[in-house]
Amino acid sequence: MDRIPSVNLEDFVSGDPNRKQKFINEIGKAYEDIGFVALKGHFLDDALVDKLYNEVKNFFNLPLETKRKYEIEGIGGQRGYVSFGKESAKGKKEGDLKEFWHFGQYVEDDPERAKEYPENVFVEEIPDFNTVGKETYGMLEKTAKYVLRALALHLDLEETYFDDYIHNGNSILRPIHYPPITKEPENAVRAAAHGDINLITLLMGAQGRGLQVQNHKGEWIDAIAEPDELMINVGDMLSRHSNNKLKSTIHRVVNPPRELWGTSRYSIPFFMHPISEMKLDVLDSCIDDENPKQFEDITAGEFLNERLIELGLKK
Repeated sequence: MDRIPSVNLEDFVSGDPNRKQKFINEIGKAYEDIGFVALKGHFLDDALVDKLYNEVKNFFNLPLETKRKYEIEGIGGQRGYVSFGKESAKGKKEGDLKEFWHFGQYVEDDPERAKEYPENVFVEEIPDFNTVGKETYGMLEKTAKYVLRALALHLDLEETYFDDYIHNGNSILRPIHYPPITKEPENAVRAAAHGDINLITLLMGAQGRGLQVQNHKGEWIDAIAEPDELMINVGDMLSRHSNNKLKSTIHRVVNPPRELWGTSRYSIPFFMHPISEMKLDVLDSCIDDENPKQFEDITAGEFLNERLIELGLKK
């Protein structure tokens, strides 16, 4: 496997059973082989993408003291601004060369669930940043729902198996700014090698070089999407739930060549999380004599908490 397969969500939602099954087969095989696909036919339109990038750049261009107003203590970086170098990959002490923002779930029909999450942080200086972020969150969440429906069928589950777990789930939209590199980085890269915590990740902004994925041979391959594609990968929660049938692949964002050090990079991942009480216990359909159960029982909330502590975002 030396490239990322491309699939089209329009096949799955076409109403044609053959096209639907084709999509299930293609995405299932890709996630068993390398854990990544490039997805066309998603629910984001070009105008919304352009607006979002514009607002994201407006936010990161604000003075540092203004951005710091939105860095909220005591919530593990789950909402608002996280300043440069604060987050590091599991097992790595150097902070990644990035700053980022978190939009979280917009709970509108469950007051008890709303109390579980920190509130979204409103940026006063650029109100459109907030509204465009919320709209994008909704479109990516909708896209993720259909991808998970296809994966449920691939795993011999009922098609809507994941629906109730992801409704009001603890998902995060994370606009990231990798600033220009001004001096030789000491052992630090824009994002060190890591696996994602969640069910699946939908990534905007993988058009240029930078994102790399490790294949089964341990080789790093470039993951470059077309302008109309999202890069979507399996996270550790889904890998665990499927007994590692679906692969959560190690990936990284490498520093650019020296001649491009003076440029910023932006990327915007959407981390699809379930509600905290979802059991990530290994599915019976993924256990057999050749593939015994590999993981202990755990809930999504317990697993997330463990990982946030490992990442240095929570004490």
